[in-house]
Amino acid sequence: MPQNPEPRVRAFRLSALLLLALGLTLPAAPSFAQATGQVRVKIVKAGVLAGGGVGSGVLTYRGKTYPFKVSGVSLGITVGATVGRLDGWASGIREVSDFAGNYSSVGGGFALVGGANGVHLRNEKGVTMVLQGPKAGLELAANISRITIALR
Repeated sequence: MPQNPEPRVRAFRLSALLLLALGLTLPAAPSFAQATGQVRVKIVKAGVLAGGGVGSGVLTYRGKTYPFKVSGVSLGITVGATVGRLDGWASGIREVSDFAGNYSSVGGGFALVGGANGVHLRNEKGVTMVLQGPKAGLELAANISRITIALR
């Protein structure tokens, strides 16, 4: 003949059920192992076959802003010169110093007076940037790029 659980067992089960329900309704705490930062970059590029570019930008990460410099080279089909402003996000940042480093991308673009630009970059520390924005100038490009970012 089955017996009713003891009052202590019943109280334990009720407490466990309440804690589980409370845990499911509370918002998750943000993880500080990796965070996302907002990125804004201004860059000037020029080239014939091989290209180069320089620029500057700002990373906004965990409420603080960090200025940085950008330089890069590209190999492939590159003809022309452009000025662009890119906005987007950097993810996979554990420490601000992870953002600095060498990034690589494969891409292309076209601009005749004005156009759009987009790039997906990744560095050796696992930081990924997705940037897009307008550019002005004349350019035809299909290339492999290596971009270096240095925090100021």
